[in-house]
Amino acid sequence: MTDALRAAAETMKAVRERCVWSQQITHRDLVPYLIEESHEVIDAVEDGTRADLREELGDLLWQVLFHAAIAAQHPDDPFDIDDVAETLTEKMVRRHPHVFAGAIATTPEEVLVHWNAAKAAEKRERRSVLDGVPAGMPALARAQKVLGRAARVGAGDDVALAAHDAAEIGAAPESEDELGDMLLMLAAAARTNGWDAERALRERLRTLEDEVRDAEAR
Repeated sequence: MTDALRAAAETMKAVRERCVWSQQITHRDLVPYLIEESHEVIDAVEDGTRADLREELGDLLWQVLFHAAIAAQHPDDPFDIDDVAETLTEKMVRRHPHVFAGAIATTPEEVLVHWNAAKAAEKRERRSVLDGVPAGMPALARAQKVLGRAARVGAGDDVALAAHDAAEIGAAPESEDELGDMLLMLAAAARTNGWDAERALRERLRTLEDEVRDAEAR
């Protein structure tokens, strides 16, 4: 760890030990702050300055350091930021055999083959392609993730067919800008009708997830 990162970790440790507010905080208490700081990084990437990005990355790093400081005080299974960094390094070395182990990857697609193979070997205990998709993701991001997993087992054909039909009648967007317009129109329709767009998509995703599990059981 560099001197600057070590200083940040030591600063966090001091705050955790000596700040009466920080002493009471749990991993669960930090979740809203983690979500907020993550979105602020996204805002800085998409619409901020270099200075904004530098600051927001620091705020996000503080959340990681905070969680590690809390974990270090666990009575039965403590770990600290060095353990987090060691675990991360080991994982990234495994997932980049074309960098560290003599494997060959000359295209981004070949890199993904190595990555997915290493990830599959790490997650052998998973029973479903849906395992590992965070339940707390925003519904739209989760929908894209679940659709990708569903395609692996041949589920979600009705969704794919609907997308194909939309393309046939010229309703499908041809750019991200047009996609944004279409999504905004759908949000407006939800608002007009008094519907909850996030809830509607979450509930439809539950149906798709059931289809995936049925396909896996066949």
